[in-house]
Amino acid sequence: MGVDYGLARTGLSVSDPEGRLAFPLTTLRLEDYADRKEFLAALVAGITAEGAGAVVMGLPLLDDGTDSLTTRQVRNITGRLKRRLDLPVFYMPELLSSEEAWSDLREAGLKARKRKAVLDQQAAVRILASFLALPPGQRRPA
Repeated sequence: MGVDYGLARTGLSVSDPEGRLAFPLTTLRLEDYADRKEFLAALVAGITAEGAGAVVMGLPLLDDGTDSLTTRQVRNITGRLKRRLDLPVFYMPELLSSEEAWSDLREAGLKARKRKAVLDQQAAVRILASFLALPPGQRRPA
């Protein structure tokens, strides 16, 4: 399962059983939950319900490869996920995934309002697809 974690919205994607293609799944909005603890429980439940074999977290590094505040938040939520899931968790460095996802959706003919609703899912698709394209030896465990 691919995860594009954000402070307001988190996009999720899944792959086919062979791990060749990535598909959008859903977007979790923080405002739909009472607090971050409830949000995390929903994220864990979503991963579990899909029967994921692994989790791929998008890691938003700065242009020079260093961590930003958002990167540290992704590492924090990843640590919490790892304590609650008995699955391998990987990082996939992401740069401009949301911008590229917006472009993908525009090219697919979606109007701006619809694009905004599924943007985070499409970013998660890009993260997961990039991970699936890597040779196994280049996959970075969290």
